[in-house]
Amino acid sequence: MSVCPTDGLFEGFSRLDDTTAGVRFAGVMGGDGPPVLLLHGYPETHATWHAVAPALARRFSIVAPDLPGYGRSLVRNDGSWAKRDVAAELVSLMQSLGHRRFAVVGHDRGARVGYRLALDFPEQVTAYCSIAVVPTLDVWPAVDREFAKWAFHWFLFAQPGDLPERLLAADPDAFLHDTLDHLSRGIASLHPLAIADYREAFAKPSVRKAIIKDYRAAYDIDVQHDAADRGAGRKMACPVMVLWPRHQRLVAEQGQDAALTPLTVWRRWADDVREVDIDGDHLLPEQAPDAVVDALIPFLA
Repeated sequence: MSVCPTDGLFEGFSRLDDTTAGVRFAGVMGGDGPPVLLLHGYPETHATWHAVAPALARRFSIVAPDLPGYGRSLVRNDGSWAKRDVAAELVSLMQSLGHRRFAVVGHDRGARVGYRLALDFPEQVTAYCSIAVVPTLDVWPAVDREFAKWAFHWFLFAQPGDLPERLLAADPDAFLHDTLDHLSRGIASLHPLAIADYREAFAKPSVRKAIIKDYRAAYDIDVQHDAADRGAGRKMACPVMVLWPRHQRLVAEQGQDAALTPLTVWRRWADDVREVDIDGDHLLPEQAPDAVVDALIPFLA
């Protein structure tokens, strides 16, 4: 078996290698107890959970895959990145591993897949935790000049044609370094082995293509699915917890209350919602793992 940069991050875990209809999933799994699916964000891999997963594995069965096309999870037949389709693949993965019902914890892009899982598969998802994210339908009306500056990649990756792919191919390592440095407010705070895994993944054209498809879906089909759910009054049936970086502002919707909070947004999508503010920046699983674990254990238990 080839050496993987994350081998030194998940002591006692085994490698995940499981194939569904559309994806050959890679990642790690370990622990014992009720199953919990951990979903990472952009531009990362399952390595983002290196300080959270081992602590949770003392009480839960942890499955931490690379999202389809990210990291080492290979997409078969150039599949869709609509969050609805990604959610279906993840349900197939969990069922293949023997987990009919499970909790979901998602950060960033993984949180967008996570709430689609909870909406579309209420019989499978027992609890859902969103880290540093509000639903896509609620993001777009709230965009202002500060958000556009901070999250410029949302708009770059949504461009049609192959312009984003060609721009990223010019110097992928520099783009990744600046992205991680920006999201973490200092890349030195991240684990070197995790950075190595992100760098190895982002060097692959197929991974960069998957990331771009992810963001294009968020601009288009994902918003349509969210809007249809809101129009139909659909909500998540499971308990929801929102972990939010205390210093990350949430812009208000145009014409709405400037005090709009993650809690008020998520209560549009679920009746049982609780919020926990955590000191840290956007990459909470890596920069504030103890606080994340302290919030997750009682919620998941």
